[in-house]
Amino acid sequence: MIMVPAYSDHAANERTFLAWVRTGIAIISFGIVVEKFDLFIRTLAISETTDVLRKAQLERISSHLGPDESIALIAGGVALIAIQTLRFALNSLLLDDTEAHALKGIRAGTVVSLLLILLVAAIATYQVFK
Repeated sequence: MIMVPAYSDHAANERTFLAWVRTGIAIISFGIVVEKFDLFIRTLAISETTDVLRKAQLERISSHLGPDESIALIAGGVALIAIQTLRFALNSLLLDDTEAHALKGIRAGTVVSLLLILLVAAIATYQVFK
C-alpha cells in the first residue's frame, strides 16, 4: 500500500483552499445580486409611471448602488480565488519539500480579504447613511 507523505498536512491545505474558493464564490455571488437588485429596482421605477412619489422613491433607492460596486465585488472574489490557488500550489510544493521554510511577509490572501471587508463595510455604510 502506498501512502502520501504528510497526508494530513496536504488534506488540511486542500480544505483551507476549498474554504477560500467557497468564500470567493460567495463574494462573486453577492456582487451579482447587488447588480441584479439594482436592475430590478430600476425596472420597477420605470414601470411605475402613475405614482410620481413611488417612482421617485424607487429611483432614489436604485441610485445607491451601481455597476462599479458590483464589478469591484466580482473582481475581488476572482482575485481572492486566484491568489489562494497560487498559495495552495505553493504550499503543496513546500509540504513535499523536506527542508523547513520560514513564513515570508504578509500573505496576499489576507490583504485581498481585508480590502473586500473594507469594500463591503463602505457599501453598507453608504446604504445606511445615504
